[in-house]
Amino acid sequence: MNNQNLIIYEHKILYDIFYELKDYLNFEVIRMSKEKTVESLSNKEKNYIILTTKDIPSASNLILLENLPYNFFKLVERINIMFLKQKYNDQSNIKVKNYEINLNSREISFNDIKLKLTEKEINTILYLMKNKGEVSVKNLQSQVWGYQKDLETHTVETHIHRLRKKILNNFKDNKFIKSKKNGYQID
Repeated sequence: MNNQNLIIYEHKILYDIFYELKDYLNFEVIRMSKEKTVESLSNKEKNYIILTTKDIPSASNLILLENLPYNFFKLVERINIMFLKQKYNDQSNIKVKNYEINLNSREISFNDIKLKLTEKEINTILYLMKNKGEVSVKNLQSQVWGYQKDLETHTVETHIHRLRKKILNNFKDNKFIKSKKNGYQID
């Protein structure tokens, strides 16, 4: 199921229309009444858009329908464009330790210093970050490079060495990726 949610706020008829067509939409449709407040939405949850006919000053990700009737197909197009923009912006900056990684420009930055990274370097950092503990070389070969686990190569070690060197030269950080007994780790 898609994790993009369209929240219809205090408009049952609009909800009924979207719910009827839910199988043809790229997002989940949720109805929210005034008993539930917009503030109750999780701060971590970014993949939502609120569709309403009433202004909600404290709300972000809001589509305010002021002039009804509204062309339904244009509305769905507007919603989809907004979800695409959210996805693009969500990818813009990912925090890794004290650094910001911008996936769109493929840069890592800290204190206004920026460093260009390759796609493989970004994938390696993200994979190590996602797997909170130690990650084996074989696991990195398989998951980041797509190699078979029994293949004998030093690709991972070479890339990690070069990435560490880039980080050290630009940010003076020699502890960004740590070597562990059986692999590597970012903590």
